[in-house]
Amino acid sequence: MRNRALSVSTRRSLRLSAVAFAAVAALVAAPAVHAEKADRFKPLNVEADLPGKIDLLRQFVVFNGNVVVTKGTMTIRADRIEVRELPDGYHTAVAFGSPGKHATFRQKRDVPDEYIAGDAERLEYDGKSDVIRFVNNASVRRLRGSETSDEISGNLVTYDSTTEVFSVTGGATPTATNPNGRVRAVLTPKEGTAAAEAARAANAAASAPAQLRTAPGLGAQR
Repeated sequence: MRNRALSVSTRRSLRLSAVAFAAVAALVAAPAVHAEKADRFKPLNVEADLPGKIDLLRQFVVFNGNVVVTKGTMTIRADRIEVRELPDGYHTAVAFGSPGKHATFRQKRDVPDEYIAGDAERLEYDGKSDVIRFVNNASVRRLRGSETSDEISGNLVTYDSTTEVFSVTGGATPTATNPNGRVRAVLTPKEGTAAAEAARAANAAASAPAQLRTAPGLGAQR
């Protein structure tokens, strides 16, 4: 069993090393990789407000109460999070929310001012494959700044942050905006394309205030 030093304060925190030798070598060999793509090689940090359980023998950690997990630019927030270290040194994490307060995910894309953000009743993160699963009433969005560009929803959404590929299965829980609980996707044109410019011009024209015009002869009336 490896010896580790744990510090406890008003806000408990645990810093777990998630870097294997091979991963470090690969990262050093490819200095051009942007920080966003290197998130999977960054240490995993967990913070929570309430007492948790730390099992060093089984490499298993449970945190409760406003839990925040960070790994590079990736952030997961939930009521309860379970973190496990695998024999090969990688970590898995399961974040639990509730129907009224989902667990949330956010990560910077390797594109200026773009993020992937999502929420579900449960999030399952695999640090080795860098895949996160949004389970039960899931919604995942691509953000440009603070605006939603694309959105996909369903009962299960899987996101591979290495390849940036999504998959969605099952229907979502029926809501007022999606009464049939169908799998849904909303896609907008890629920024910088002709379609995006045309959509922007159309939106600007639609939102422009109407101009009042004077009917002929009105000015001559007394």
